[in-house]
Amino acid sequence: MHFRLLIPVLFGSGLYFLPVPEGLDPRGWHLFAIFVATIAGIILKAMPMGAIAILSLLVATLTGTMDLKTQGLSGYGDDIIWLVVYVFFIARGFINSQLGTRVAYIFIRALGRYSLGLGYGVVLTELLVAPLIPSNSARAGGIIYPILKSMAESLGSRPGDGTERKIGSFLMQISYHANLITSAMFLTAMAANPMVQKIAASAGAHITWSNWFIGAIVPGLASVIVMPLVIYFIYPPEVKVLPNAVQLAKEKLIEMGAMKPKEWIMICVFSLMLGLWIYGKNIGISAATTSLLGLSLLLVTGVLTFDDMLKEKDAWHTLIWFAILVTMANYLSEFGFVGWFSGGVSGYVSQFEWHWAFLMLVLVYFYSHYLFASNTAHVSAMYGAFLTVAISIGTPPLVAALIFGYCSSLFSHMTHYGSSSAVVLFGTGYVPVTTWWFLGFIMSIVSLVIWLGLGGLWWKMLGWW
Repeated sequence: MHFRLLIPVLFGSGLYFLPVPEGLDPRGWHLFAIFVATIAGIILKAMPMGAIAILSLLVATLTGTMDLKTQGLSGYGDDIIWLVVYVFFIARGFINSQLGTRVAYIFIRALGRYSLGLGYGVVLTELLVAPLIPSNSARAGGIIYPILKSMAESLGSRPGDGTERKIGSFLMQISYHANLITSAMFLTAMAANPMVQKIAASAGAHITWSNWFIGAIVPGLASVIVMPLVIYFIYPPEVKVLPNAVQLAKEKLIEMGAMKPKEWIMICVFSLMLGLWIYGKNIGISAATTSLLGLSLLLVTGVLTFDDMLKEKDAWHTLIWFAILVTMANYLSEFGFVGWFSGGVSGYVSQFEWHWAFLMLVLVYFYSHYLFASNTAHVSAMYGAFLTVAISIGTPPLVAALIFGYCSSLFSHMTHYGSSSAVVLFGTGYVPVTTWWFLGFIMSIVSLVIWLGLGGLWWKMLGWW
């Protein structure tokens, strides 16, 4: 046995055999113990993530916590998980066709004098496309990731060869946190946001596209300005100035010459996907179905081969570990653990004055995302209950609804499994898991300070509280 595996095993066993709290389904408590041990094993790098996830699924099955056939493998039928896998393959299409390389050189030609400038270019791209595409994983994986990967590799930064920190790691982190901030800024930028709108309406708080955006504009813009600077100082790229990058990009573009047939095919397929990501919901086509369609077209046209798919090991590894974590996180709610936890918190905070009680509710709602592998699952399980309690203690309904709504994107800062966009960018291999968690925790604090501090002042000026 790997020595480092002993720590999560002992820790999980200690939780597992503690008395089950009154009123809680024993399966909920036992699954919580297994889930915590799994995350501890991943952070300690006791074994590869896929191996730890498989062992956790085995333990959950052997202990009778979950039935393998009807529960343990259910995550593999989740369309969001397959969306993540599909975008890995589609990104390979950008690389094979060299369209990703061409776009990366155009990016570098325009902004490539400084690493920080490239970072802000990525943020600006996210900011422009976020209101149009209601899937943060589609944006991160289908649009931004192929450009980032080509850009990093063209500047000599590749995962696994010791050059990750040259610039690739920095760009991946910038892209990820920008993805979350822009998801919080627009009602149409993330799949769970309309769910927030619907739940809030049933509680008497009416959210519209405009009041969501008005409330988010000041803290959102502050966040996209501050975030790259924070990452630049605490996790800087090794190469900060790129004196020859612009000239190199110009020379490479000349060397590449005119667009090739495969690049035109890739543009056509991507344009179709982009249109369906924006409007597909109106005709019953989901983001995952759109990605499957795009992948199929790339296979039929020869931009991708099935061998290309088989060689994309990061996609298959992600499928293994992410599906299992999603399953465990979903059944924490199904077995009543999340409801029991939410009820306990609600009962505790109701004794305080509403300002302090609401702050505690927000912090618990935010940091409980360590227990979730999906924004939508978290919103489904906790948003309505926490909003009801917040309003009952005197919090202005619209303010409570919007803050919990903004947090429903921002709480994914922290982990590599907290949203599907995290899984895509983490799967590139540029940023180790411990670093991802450390930076994520720092960014969670930065976001809370900006959105509750500066945002609170902005909402006061608007007369919302």
